[in-house]
Amino acid sequence: MASGDTAAHKLFIRAAAQANASDAPTNVTGCPVSHAQGSATACPAASAEHGARINMPVVDNTAITSQQARLDTTRQRSSIPIATDQRPQHQEPGTDVWMYPSEQQFYNAMQRKGWDPSEKDMNRVVAIHNTVNERAWQHVLAWEMLHACKCTTPQLKRFQGKPNEYSPKARLLNLLGYKLPFDRHDWVVDRCGKEVRYIIDFYSGAPQPGAPASMHLDVRPALDSVGAVWDRLKMQFGWVTSGRWLHE
Repeated sequence: MASGDTAAHKLFIRAAAQANASDAPTNVTGCPVSHAQGSATACPAASAEHGARINMPVVDNTAITSQQARLDTTRQRSSIPIATDQRPQHQEPGTDVWMYPSEQQFYNAMQRKGWDPSEKDMNRVVAIHNTVNERAWQHVLAWEMLHACKCTTPQLKRFQGKPNEYSPKARLLNLLGYKLPFDRHDWVVDRCGKEVRYIIDFYSGAPQPGAPASMHLDVRPALDSVGAVWDRLKMQFGWVTSGRWLHE
């Protein structure tokens, strides 16, 4: 990661940690962008109401008057399958995966939350945002492999940012001397008809001289069921017996 990317990474972390601005709907916090796109043909009131219901408010995809440079309004496709039975209004009809916010949407979201973002940073910030989400989904898929015999097509149904609502594990680690995560997301996965909640804690990596900034993701199923507890035990046992802990 070049020096410019490192600066963008730090901007992303600052925004994620402070994104719960007073104008944001209740519980819509965490990542600085709300992953939303308005529809030119939709009723604004209906769009806002739908966004509030799924904790993802609408963010405009057009330039604002104070903007000094043009930003890309193209939204990139993720590799994360979307559960279509409750497709959010900001997701494009007919797509089978989640669509990432554009540079313009990211910029507008940060402006709305009281930040003063630089247009030149948006390309890197959005790239980091997308990369982190792709990594999170790969971690989810590693857990879902435990159930591949029953479901080979898990899908992300919805998600919610909870940066100030620390998980029991994060609090325990903090008591042991570790830093609290700068953000938390809860992802609800559709496992072929069964809803499974995952907790994702986002940590800033320890700074290393001459090394780029890093980020650590702690992804695991929430302890909402006996099955989730069993999955956690199996994964932990596999990690210990593999010897990976000696090198991680």
